[in-house]
Amino acid sequence: MRAARAGPEYGEAMSDLLQKLLSERPWLLADGATGTDLFAMGLQHGDAPELWNLEQEEKVRHHYRSFIAAGSDIVLTNSFGGTANRLKLHGAQDRVRKINAAAAALLRQEIEAAGRKVVCAGSVGPTGDLFAPLGPLSHEEGVAAFREQCEGLAEGGADLAWIETMSAPAELMAALEGAAAAGLPAVCTLSFDTNGRTMMGVAPAELPELLCNAPAAPIAFGGNCGTGAAELVVALLAMSEAAGPDAILVAKANCGIPEFIDGEVRYSGTPELMARYAVLARAAGARIIGGCCGTTAEHVLAMRRALEETPPGPRPTLAEIEAALGPISAGGRSDGAPREGRREGRRRRGSAAVS
Repeated sequence: MRAARAGPEYGEAMSDLLQKLLSERPWLLADGATGTDLFAMGLQHGDAPELWNLEQEEKVRHHYRSFIAAGSDIVLTNSFGGTANRLKLHGAQDRVRKINAAAAALLRQEIEAAGRKVVCAGSVGPTGDLFAPLGPLSHEEGVAAFREQCEGLAEGGADLAWIETMSAPAELMAALEGAAAAGLPAVCTLSFDTNGRTMMGVAPAELPELLCNAPAAPIAFGGNCGTGAAELVVALLAMSEAAGPDAILVAKANCGIPEFIDGEVRYSGTPELMARYAVLARAAGARIIGGCCGTTAEHVLAMRRALEETPPGPRPTLAEIEAALGPISAGGRSDGAPREGRREGRRRRGSAAVS
């Protein structure tokens, strides 16, 4: 592997590429699933995908290349479980900086080889530990863990920290503080389940207010993972209503619903479904749109084509979302839906689905 790009002194601002692209474009396309790709290439359940940054460089590069070729404007590094808290499960807690730097450096090199502007987004997932008072991890320990990871990502050339799949406000705040301490701007997303809230009870409409107290304001925020595309689009409606028109919202939904088939988890979403989801997510207020679990480069390519070829439509109703993407849970309707969505039977606002 070639030497990583030298980063700035920690505490200084990193790249503003995401902001520049957002100023030039009405929407940006993010990538899809990392784990889905790596499992297809031989990663075994229980193994740490982050170790492949050192042990299977070409396979990680292939993963990155596939999403760049599919048209992604933002690609996430293979570093979701890159804190010492997660890596200690594999005896790699003393290699946090090296593993994360490699994750970013491999992506940075593939972006440079592609010859176009693509954001190198350093994936930062939960530590796996509960924060005090519910668990043993203090705020200071959490910040230190996230800072160490983000310093490695910055060293490898990441443009920003992409803080994802969060459920607890305390952990989200620690991650934002750790990223800022490492000099990385941030994007953050929560994961909403079938109750229309995160595992720790945060509703989509509460996220904008929660971030008003953040140690460093993220460039963009939204939702990822969860239970499927329909639920996330509903969450976007609530979030955009609470945040206002200037907020930059992110949608990175799972590719349909997970199913256990022949001993493997597979996702039901087709490229056609994800194309419909991408257009509906844009209509619901998202400016950054991608996929999460189960989303391959084929899905992302279909999403790009749909976004380019389908004119922007009005905000969708719950009925239109359900017709295009599948059922919405009762919890999603009650806690995830915006006020206007709950009155959809009395007022329809037109369809934004892909024909």
